[in-house]
Amino acid sequence: MIRSLKLSNSIQLEFLDKGEGEIILLLHGLGSTKADWDFQVDIFSKKFRVIAPDLRGHGNSSKPETRDEYGIPQCAEDIVLLLQKLKIVKCSIVGFSMGGAVAFEMVVKHPELISKLIIVNTAPDFNDLGEMGKDMIKKRTKTLRNFGIEPLADEIAVGMFPEDSQIQLRNTFYERTKKNSVEAYFNSFITLMEWGIGSKIKEISVPTLVIASELDYTPVSLKEAYAKKMKNSKVEVISQSRHGVTMDQPEEFNKIILKFLSNG
Repeated sequence: MIRSLKLSNSIQLEFLDKGEGEIILLLHGLGSTKADWDFQVDIFSKKFRVIAPDLRGHGNSSKPETRDEYGIPQCAEDIVLLLQKLKIVKCSIVGFSMGGAVAFEMVVKHPELISKLIIVNTAPDFNDLGEMGKDMIKKRTKTLRNFGIEPLADEIAVGMFPEDSQIQLRNTFYERTKKNSVEAYFNSFITLMEWGIGSKIKEISVPTLVIASELDYTPVSLKEAYAKKMKNSKVEVISQSRHGVTMDQPEEFNKIILKFLSNG
């Protein structure tokens, strides 16, 4: 079921709510929507209640006008308020890319809400990605300002799904991404790149699974390095997968997630 609720901070969030039982919260990536989880929802909802929102600035949720209304802390606050509104006191979180940043922020500020944490192709410090981060900011800003969202959407879709056999995935993701307004995308992107949890990662003690794609933008070694800083974490590498692992290797991804949620 697709639902929409206005939160106490006046943000309206649209979200998918399907299934019964323990709660799994699915948080999508930058410039996308809850549709990032199209290959997961039917499978997961057979055993769990799945909540999958469109984050602030994305999909059919509120798109604030000013940059200071965007950021990972703001997105995390939205999700906490949504959980409160739904009277959910505990859940497992699966955060993909930007959604992983939101999940990190939540587990640092509200560990009592989270039973298990699953981090997918993301980082705990987007503000510390070195030259790669600086280059990404420069290139994406230039493309957005000079050419708009469509060329960037095409570049991202091709990078995530470059194989001939992935043309349907590529086209679907392109169509989804090009619907972003330039300002909402830019404000979400630039505030993400300013965000990080720093040494607070050492405080994370909930059972954590870090999923790393073999061919992601950032190397597996980066994920292994930050996983070692957490008290109760492990890493699973999915081969022949790029950034969009929820879509390009859904069967393997789903199997790993369900095993962790069931057994730890």
